[in-house]
Amino acid sequence: MVETFESALQVRVDEMVDACTRCGKCVEACPTTGPAGLTVEEQKNPVAVIGGIIDILRLGPGNDAARKWASGCVRSGDCIEACEYGVNPRFLLSMARAAMARAKNDAATLRRAGVDGFRKIATDVNNLSRLQLDDALLARLGQGAPRSADVPPDFVFYTGCNVLKTPHMALLALDIMDALGITYEVLGGPTHCCGVQQLRSGDLATFGRFAESSLDKLARSKTGQVLSWCPSCHVQFTEMTLPAIERTRGAKPFEMTPFTLFVRNNLDRLRPLLREPVPMRIALHKHPGIRGVVEAAEDILRAVPGVVLVDLQQPKAGLQANELRALPTYRRQSQEAELRAAEAAGIDALVAVYHSDHRELCAHERDWPFRILNLYEIVGASMGLHRDDRFKQMKLMQDADAVLADCRDLMNDHGLDPATARQVIQSMLDEQPVPLRGG
Repeated sequence: MVETFESALQVRVDEMVDACTRCGKCVEACPTTGPAGLTVEEQKNPVAVIGGIIDILRLGPGNDAARKWASGCVRSGDCIEACEYGVNPRFLLSMARAAMARAKNDAATLRRAGVDGFRKIATDVNNLSRLQLDDALLARLGQGAPRSADVPPDFVFYTGCNVLKTPHMALLALDIMDALGITYEVLGGPTHCCGVQQLRSGDLATFGRFAESSLDKLARSKTGQVLSWCPSCHVQFTEMTLPAIERTRGAKPFEMTPFTLFVRNNLDRLRPLLREPVPMRIALHKHPGIRGVVEAAEDILRAVPGVVLVDLQQPKAGLQANELRALPTYRRQSQEAELRAAEAAGIDALVAVYHSDHRELCAHERDWPFRILNLYEIVGASMGLHRDDRFKQMKLMQDADAVLADCRDLMNDHGLDPATARQVIQSMLDEQPVPLRGG
């Protein structure tokens, strides 16, 4: 029998379930069991929690604590380090959520939920990117006919989808690679979806089709390396798609490295290009989900002349801001605490690595005595590189009609529907977990 993507996923689940000793250390290591709704008594019995997860994965009902833990997972990754038996609890929690969705809905409902989620992302990404960029810059970010090249590039730079809403940071990443003399091909956007919406809906068959299609498009670099921007896409590929493909095809077509780790690994090459001092006291907005990225970002900032790095001593959780949607109260309280700590520390800028963090934080620049920047804006400033942050400019307007009027030329150039564009803009403005001061 030929193994399918879906059956390969299930084999990995079965192997990890068999390897799991139900010791509960993964539950104990999780920083968000309380915010996920587990009671004090449930937290004191981590063995029962992981036992419930195993039951869900074996198509049983699990228990209330396990269902709350799976539903509230923000993919911090602490559970992976806690396990001494090679089990990836983060992978198991994702598969448990998919199993819970399948237990509640028929196949048609699952498929429809995945399609609806994908269409919303595609609509938002396509409209917001085109309200900011002309055709040339869209093409530079891989949004156009693929370019043919006689010689394969050193790397494929995989944007994922949502960074195209904040394109200035992806463009700066490409500028940095240009300065380092690295050749690359950019791929991403809705036509190269990682399949996360289908996975979340529980439609594993469609997830597999999306993931395999995108994987085949990414396997183009001569180094066998893909540089990833989006942490969610990175986890999807490295913890789900690539292991499943290795099982079904016998080998992985490439390895995947987060862009910030790649930059840190090339810091000796980058350092001579960091010529201009950037005299700023900076605090880093931190999410630990991909191990080493926070530390790499700190190393990069320390290499910029003039930067003083300030530690706000805030708790770290989640893969990126987007993941904290599963815990809305915790998400709001964490951001409020960080903003207050940043003000008390007297910093010049609160700096994030990922796009979803920037989307949620950037409008606060209006109300707080520090700037909200992306890591690569700091690096770019030292290299003499700059890209306008049109997303932040739009969000600071806090008026959908004003934004629409400001972007009307690009809207017309790209033939966007005004009503849809306005709806997307309003959705962008509504993405504000912590309300702005004064409304």
